[in-house]
Amino acid sequence: MVKSYKKKKRYFIPLFLAAGIIIYTAFLVVPIFNSMILSFYSGSGMTPSEFTGFGNYIKLFTQFPFKERFFGAFGNTVKFFLIVTLIQNVLGFVIAIMVSRKFAGSKIFRRISFLPTTLSVLAVGFLFSLILNPIWGFFDKILEAMGLEFLIKPWLGIPLTALPILAIVVSWQFMGESVLFYTAGIDAIDSEVLEAAKIDGAGLLAEVRYIILPSIRPIIGIVTILIFVGDFTQFDIVYAMSTSMGNPSYSTDLFGSLFYRTAFSSLERGGWGMGMGAAVATIIFLIVSVGVLFWLYVFRMKGVSQSE
Repeated sequence: MVKSYKKKKRYFIPLFLAAGIIIYTAFLVVPIFNSMILSFYSGSGMTPSEFTGFGNYIKLFTQFPFKERFFGAFGNTVKFFLIVTLIQNVLGFVIAIMVSRKFAGSKIFRRISFLPTTLSVLAVGFLFSLILNPIWGFFDKILEAMGLEFLIKPWLGIPLTALPILAIVVSWQFMGESVLFYTAGIDAIDSEVLEAAKIDGAGLLAEVRYIILPSIRPIIGIVTILIFVGDFTQFDIVYAMSTSMGNPSYSTDLFGSLFYRTAFSSLERGGWGMGMGAAVATIIFLIVSVGVLFWLYVFRMKGVSQSE
């Protein structure tokens, strides 16, 4: 009876997975392969018909202005990712440490910290565009009231500050995810271990360094990978705060906005055609795939070395 039950159970597993696999294949795998095939064609319209082989890729890496726009977007995306990763990992971890301590209102603060994540990225981008507006935005008004007029500037109009501002806005909105993951990891640590450390005289810094950080290292990897995938496909915040052109002077142009502009914009607005757009999308897919494997390897190696 037990063996027959196990055999029936084994047969049911693929049946339950079938629906998810079919949907995943139809809406993700097939479009990815179609995009790869489309990247070998050029021409006007949504379905270019002129086969060019690797012509689109050669143009993208060797010819003006394709090369300049692509590598500019790549550099901006890397900077964007580094800023967001630093803010969300460090500040998210610090907030998680704070809310994991028992104090009045800690549970309410946990819930509030996740609220910005539930908002639309477009709504958040539009809101911060109003806040940072150099004419009526109240952020500059606050600086003026504090006697810090020398700091007032068009934050989204200067290449030096525009990209960091976008990264800060995204970090603020999705900070709740980092706090949620880190808080769950800290709560999962055996309370007896933490109590024993306190009895032995370990302070907060020692507790964080020798107990909490080693215990939540896999969660740090998960958060970093989620940030990496999100940032290397980010489009909404650029569209909401800097338009699809990545203003000013392409200083906020990320991979997501480059792909959108390349594939769907007219020639007058920086479009390169659907074939070139598919080539950009294919390269983004490869970069993200290799990047995810790299981060998995890095955090797996750290976990192995820690266990040894």
